[in-house]
Amino acid sequence: FFDDRTIARDVKLTDTGQKYVVASTQGYQAVESRNLIRMATLETFQKNPGFAHLNNFAPPRSETMYPNYQYNEYAWGMQIDLNACVGCNSCVIACVTENNIPVVGKEQVLMGRKMHWLRIDNFFQGDPENPRMWFQPTPCMHCEDAPCELVCPVNATVHSSEGLNEMIYNRCVGTRYCSNNCPWKVRRFNFLLFQDWNTPQLKMMRNPEVTVRSRGVMEKCSYCVQRITAGRIASEEADRRVRDMEILTACQQACPTNAIVFGDINDPNSAVAKLKAGPRTYATLEELNTRPRTTYTAAVIDPNPEMPQALTQQQPEQHY
Repeated sequence: FFDDRTIARDVKLTDTGQKYVVASTQGYQAVESRNLIRMATLETFQKNPGFAHLNNFAPPRSETMYPNYQYNEYAWGMQIDLNACVGCNSCVIACVTENNIPVVGKEQVLMGRKMHWLRIDNFFQGDPENPRMWFQPTPCMHCEDAPCELVCPVNATVHSSEGLNEMIYNRCVGTRYCSNNCPWKVRRFNFLLFQDWNTPQLKMMRNPEVTVRSRGVMEKCSYCVQRITAGRIASEEADRRVRDMEILTACQQACPTNAIVFGDINDPNSAVAKLKAGPRTYATLEELNTRPRTTYTAAVIDPNPEMPQALTQQQPEQHY
């Protein structure tokens, strides 16, 4: 309830001339006509279910100089539904907690230094005064033809037998060549010793299954490889394969809308394999032919034409 004791009256704003700097990790994901967010109205989708692949410049998979890896057991992959993501950042917080990611603080963010392995890219469409907002979770893509792996001089970033792009921390010498070669800029370099190694209470806060990194080391999303390993060991002890949805990544587990699905794409009956086989599946920057393991489900909207903010047609060129 509100009364005169809780409402301030006759308030006057005065310009003090002082400035307060606000740190933000967003503001740099310009689409630049790269068609990162793909969507269509329900009417368009019904006419052309493969709308997500219009104007697609992805080269054939046979056109590559990379070796074709053979995955005889598991091949891990992720699918993210753009219709379901609400941009709540629960996945980011879960990833930070699960993987012992340091919080760098405002000063470092202002310098462009961030450590979280997963970010939510915010994009806007339509009228700047009343735009439609889109959210796109962006972890490591775990590319089949990973450009980061070729440039590491000490073989610190490698391709696993299950398709993961892995980081071997004790090999990394901090050249940052891999980050320079990553089109998605999802790698993070530990410029400073953000971790407190001495306070005993902080040791209980960290996940003992994940290495606590020191400075001078490149970090990135690992698809929660510690969870994959634990699930594989449990299945081997039971003399069976890992069951579908038995292994959940931290981001997947924390997502309130089930926008993130992870699993074995070698299993055609797995949830992630079925989603990837759908007509709306696409990969960002697929024209680079890196063949990402992380793919997206294009959004389908059903706008009310009587509402002024309704989008009646696909307008990817108006994203910013």
